[in-house]
Amino acid sequence: MNSSSKSSDISEKRFEDVKQDEKRIEDVHRDAEQLPDDSEYSPGLVNKTIRKIDLRMLPLLGLLYSVALIDRTNMGVARIAGMLVDLRLDIGDRYSVASCLYFVPYILLQLPSNVVLRWLGSRTWLTICVTGWGVAQLGMGFVPTWGYLVLCRVFLGVFEAGFFPALVFIITTWYKRHEVQKRLAFFYLFSIFIGGFSSIFAYALTEIAPAGGLNGWQWIFIVEGIITIVLGLLTFLFIPDFPDKNRFLTAEQTQMILDRVEKDRGDSLPDQMTWTKLRNHLSDWTMWAFALMFMCATMPAYAIGFFITIILASMGYNVRDSLLLSAPPSVFGAMCCYGFAYISDKTRKRALLITAQTIVTIIGLVVTGYATNNGARYFGMSFDMLLEIL
Repeated sequence: MNSSSKSSDISEKRFEDVKQDEKRIEDVHRDAEQLPDDSEYSPGLVNKTIRKIDLRMLPLLGLLYSVALIDRTNMGVARIAGMLVDLRLDIGDRYSVASCLYFVPYILLQLPSNVVLRWLGSRTWLTICVTGWGVAQLGMGFVPTWGYLVLCRVFLGVFEAGFFPALVFIITTWYKRHEVQKRLAFFYLFSIFIGGFSSIFAYALTEIAPAGGLNGWQWIFIVEGIITIVLGLLTFLFIPDFPDKNRFLTAEQTQMILDRVEKDRGDSLPDQMTWTKLRNHLSDWTMWAFALMFMCATMPAYAIGFFITIILASMGYNVRDSLLLSAPPSVFGAMCCYGFAYISDKTRKRALLITAQTIVTIIGLVVTGYATNNGARYFGMSFDMLLEIL
């Protein structure tokens, strides 16, 4: 068989795979139209079940998300607490290198992590991720040189890579589309609020020094690493698996959840992953557009997360004041977080709100970067956090 015949056969096979996928999707949507919606179940059952799921999942997942952000961005806090001098991060771009190398495994491993998620189950996978990055965080408290710090940061990125995609994926399997935004907003609300006050907590931890012969910045990593490991163990005990595998709902409640999701979007049960489906998704330009939007949204958020204490120190504040003043902008961000999410779910509009948040964030960045008055720059930091809640 010549090469042109082989190429033709491959093209025909791909075409047949696509047609089969399209037929399956049509069948799913046709079947979904025949499923009962919420009105077929008693409002009491629906509300009781959703509330039960919320209480079981959201507090712990929200706390885990908060700890993940704290552990990945506490370099800035540790830097002004003595790490800059002890590890000679003042030489060249060592601090920036240690901060950014975290993102190499974090980016590369996010997509494969969701494949592992379905194979191992959400509870097991999240436990591995949380406990793993907790150990890496703990190790950062004992590094003798900046090279070992970089190594711990890489391992931190390896284990955190699977967490956020898993968290979003898990939430979407339990709720309808218009119910998801408020739940994700809860994570951001919780993380912004707790993350803001983490600098105050860090300041308290620095006061432990010189206990154990360790400096204040080391105690920040050690205590926060231990807290993360404990949360990893709690994850294994309390986080439920996917709806079709859960053990805390009754059979009727489980079926109701599956029916709601199936009726809403037709994917309550997992379908088989194929190379054809993967190619189809990767060739969808809208996915790349959303990825670009998300990148633009997270850049100012990470800039503030990694450098807010450094920016405050450059404005003339001492270590204590720089740490304490990091909290108020997060409180403002938390208030806006839930407000925007509530309006978004209520109106089921996204684009207009995203545009408004983007404009306000750009204004905040310009004020923070170019204003000469410390009060104005500090005020701008509050607006810099708005895009974090997209």
